[in-house]
Amino acid sequence: MTHRIAVVVLDDFAPLDLGIPGQLFWAARDGDGSHLYEVVTCSLDRAPVRTSAGYSVLPDHGLEVLDTADTVLVPGVHGGPAMTSGTIPGRLRDALRERPRVMSICTGAFVLAAAGLLDGRPATTHWMYAARLRRFFPEVLLDPDVLFVDDGDVLTSAGVASGLDLCLHVIRRDHGSEVANRTARRCVMPPWREGGQAQFIDRPLPEPTGTGTAATRQWMLEHLDDPLDLAALAEHARMSVRTFTRRFREETGLSPARWLSRQRVEHARHLLETTDLAVAQIARRSGFGTAVSLRQHLHAAVGVPPLAYRQTFRGT
Repeated sequence: MTHRIAVVVLDDFAPLDLGIPGQLFWAARDGDGSHLYEVVTCSLDRAPVRTSAGYSVLPDHGLEVLDTADTVLVPGVHGGPAMTSGTIPGRLRDALRERPRVMSICTGAFVLAAAGLLDGRPATTHWMYAARLRRFFPEVLLDPDVLFVDDGDVLTSAGVASGLDLCLHVIRRDHGSEVANRTARRCVMPPWREGGQAQFIDRPLPEPTGTGTAATRQWMLEHLDDPLDLAALAEHARMSVRTFTRRFREETGLSPARWLSRQRVEHARHLLETTDLAVAQIARRSGFGTAVSLRQHLHAAVGVPPLAYRQTFRGT
């Protein structure tokens, strides 16, 4: 049965946030090419809605369509009472409650929070508006460093492009990696995106002293199969361990160990996709040492073991 997703748009909404579910869920097909989702769009009273880009859209439905939806999704908004005072109309609040699954993209989290759906629950939003959301809704367990949060029946995502990550995650959750990866390829996007939005947060840049970690990161990429510990990395960068760790996190948003692990996973994925090397060989070349270690890291990163990953991407 086709899963119906109802997108609720409010005045001054972000137009890309409306396009993301329409495109991603439309592109999700089963093995026979049949659509797995139906996306419908609604507004208060089926009225025209202004975008933040200087034009309006005319949804086909009013809020009553939410009663037929399996999932309700709220795009981000750039203004309106949700953003200025943390409030929404009472009938919208009532309409959003007690739905099977609710999602938001970017500042759409303000709308969910105003409906009381995020109280006591983990959530995220665009990092630029995290302080405001905390001020309006202190009961929300906000994590501004991640790309999205899946809390079962309530899911939230960070700014703009992370809506792609969230929708693809939902497709993977609903129908598995094979369908999600096929959808990603149809939309010409990566099946998953590493890291969180911490790497995009605007931080003051360190003084240009020529003592950054870029050269060491390049050296790490060239020596993924070597045992690289923190002391060796700091020595290569000619820094103390403490300074190196701080600079590395400032420049990448990740710790050295976490960044290195993700690069090793990326390299292993590349070898699985492009070579016929045995899993044990790939494990050694990517720095995991053993097939067991590679299997654990790959499963944690993408949810599938090496052979299943290879079969998905190579069809062999």
